[in-house]
Amino acid sequence: MIARFLCFSLLSISMLAALSACNSGTTSGATSVQVEAGDIGGVVTGPNGPEAGVWVIAETNDLPTRFAKIVVTDEEGRYLIPDLPGANYAVWVRGYGLVDSPKRPATPGQSLDLKAVVAPSPQAAAQYYPAGYWFSLLEVPDKSKFPGTGPDGNGISPGITSQAKFLTNIKSGTCLACHQLGSKGTRELQESLGNFASSEDAWERRLKSGQAGAMMTSALHQVGREEMLRMFSDWTDRIKAGELPPTPQRPKGIERNVVITQWDWADPKAYLHDLVSTDRRNPTVNANGALYGALEASADYLPVLDPISHEASRIPLTVRDPNTPSISGDVLEPSPYWGMEAIWDSKTNVHNPMMDAEGNVWITAAVRPADNPDCCRMGSDHPSAKLFPLEKSSRHLGLYNPKTKKYTTIGTCFSTHHLMFAEDENNTLWTSGGGEVIGWLNTKKFLETGDEEISQGWTALILDTNGNGKRDAYVEPDKPLDPKKDKRIAKGIYSVAPAPDGSVWGSSLGYPGAVIRLYPGSNPPETALVEYYELPLDENGEPIKGFSPRGMDIDRNGVAWVALASGHLASFDRRKCGTLNGPDATGQHCPEGWTFYTEPLPQLKGVDYEGSAESSYYTWVDQFNTFGLGENIPINTGNESEALLALKDGEWAVFRVPYPLGFYTKWMDGRIDDPNGGWKGRGIWATVSTRAPFHMEGGKGTTSKVFKFQLRPDPLAR
Repeated sequence: MIARFLCFSLLSISMLAALSACNSGTTSGATSVQVEAGDIGGVVTGPNGPEAGVWVIAETNDLPTRFAKIVVTDEEGRYLIPDLPGANYAVWVRGYGLVDSPKRPATPGQSLDLKAVVAPSPQAAAQYYPAGYWFSLLEVPDKSKFPGTGPDGNGISPGITSQAKFLTNIKSGTCLACHQLGSKGTRELQESLGNFASSEDAWERRLKSGQAGAMMTSALHQVGREEMLRMFSDWTDRIKAGELPPTPQRPKGIERNVVITQWDWADPKAYLHDLVSTDRRNPTVNANGALYGALEASADYLPVLDPISHEASRIPLTVRDPNTPSISGDVLEPSPYWGMEAIWDSKTNVHNPMMDAEGNVWITAAVRPADNPDCCRMGSDHPSAKLFPLEKSSRHLGLYNPKTKKYTTIGTCFSTHHLMFAEDENNTLWTSGGGEVIGWLNTKKFLETGDEEISQGWTALILDTNGNGKRDAYVEPDKPLDPKKDKRIAKGIYSVAPAPDGSVWGSSLGYPGAVIRLYPGSNPPETALVEYYELPLDENGEPIKGFSPRGMDIDRNGVAWVALASGHLASFDRRKCGTLNGPDATGQHCPEGWTFYTEPLPQLKGVDYEGSAESSYYTWVDQFNTFGLGENIPINTGNESEALLALKDGEWAVFRVPYPLGFYTKWMDGRIDDPNGGWKGRGIWATVSTRAPFHMEGGKGTTSKVFKFQLRPDPLAR
């Protein structure tokens, strides 16, 4: 790292060429690459010889949708882009310490040696760094400023009682849950915003822009208007004055074996949440088939990609009740990209798709207004409503059958957010987002009867605080423990992950946050019990290590893996706990179950907690080795690293998407298209999930994209 900084300290062309050598660690004399039909390959060289660990990008607009493929050079600067469909390609080099080389025309079957272009200045080189490196320059308020004293004091809300809670709000609760911080669209103030007396005024105006303006302004006041504006304006002022982040390390080891394929889909005004490619329980389902996306609040269709024909299409979605409101919001102030145009207009508000064993696509989607029908309310004879009636549900379920091309709405009494299938005979679809309850749908019964009322159920979250191993009468969340009763908690779950043993896990947001384990029992509305495990705190309420979960997943051994706002991946192993129930099992009772892995980005300025500037939205576990690193490999979404972050044997592998700049995903899905096809038969799929695709490289007009990550045995393997 010191050597790279020394290389950048001198601005002469000769010394910047030396930077390239610092990064590559190679010498001249690279051998040629054998190119076959369907390949483009060659050697990348710079002023000091072969360039190792740089990306070679091949892109074409000749196919039905824009298509690109990206590989990394080996130690001798060699590259091989395999299996390109017939088309005319533009090919170029991108890498740390470089600026983009001129785009060269090429067709499959062609050998093409490329010349890397050394960046003319450190500032030019830094334009290609991931957003998180720029974000790490943000200087967070010192611990001494907490708790906040309000707008007439230090400008931080009194409800923000610690620096860790402040970070939770920025990295998990507000900004980074929707888009990157540190991208070019966020680290600079657009001139089109207007002229302002101060950077604080410019930031306040920026946060009112577009349909997200009301939400961003609300978040500003929630955390502390004055201090937030000071912090962000100081950040962008220092960047404008020339402050640069530390230099990233070029891909190394297995990171050079990745092949990334990408396609455009959806449209420039829409944003996605995630996608689905297969049945999570059996990733050979839908081999080579279409992928389906979820557009969240932006539009009422499912985007579809056929990766064989390279065609993108749409499936229109409808609501059952035309009075279902749009949830997309009004424009407060003109957007620098779209002016006063309201680009989002969705009633269905699709959030998350899942596929079953038959290839049916199940989604969380609104189908009617929030007020529930009588079958959900007090007085209903529905088994779940008798125990815990529900008055409202803001999002429900939907089913698309690719064979019949029919979309079916499914009204639920409980709200939904994420969804995932259990490994049981009823193909139970468990959901998050129900607030005080966890809901499910017996999809076997629904497909047989079409009756949404009898096919669904939900349960309150009840802790076994009397320790007798069964569910009893309970006290409410605001009441003290009763040794003869259990206790209901009002925490809710954000993610949902059924485990092989029949339990259902989820993450609970906030500070310090927790993971929740539900065991349904023989009759879930009456027998379900939960266990609640918080991130450990010290006696002063400060984090012992990591804090504030977002998305989580479970492995085949029942270990939960969760992304934290502190810049960690954490695992929680229930088998290590000495206490599982009883009066002490109310959150802080199993610190021994937690293990933490710091994500690979620099830490924010002013933060002395162990952690990093990373803010992964979700952790997904590759249970069935769909990628090639092995079974039960946890992978974080790496939203600030612009990468997938895979943890293998306690070490991180960073699979960066270098083009277009701004990769930000909220989920991934592993599929096996050919179990006997080696690396070519496997892959992980993801999509661009930022609410602001116009912040990405390309700006206004940039669409979301589908990415396929494959891991070959070496950088030149076919």
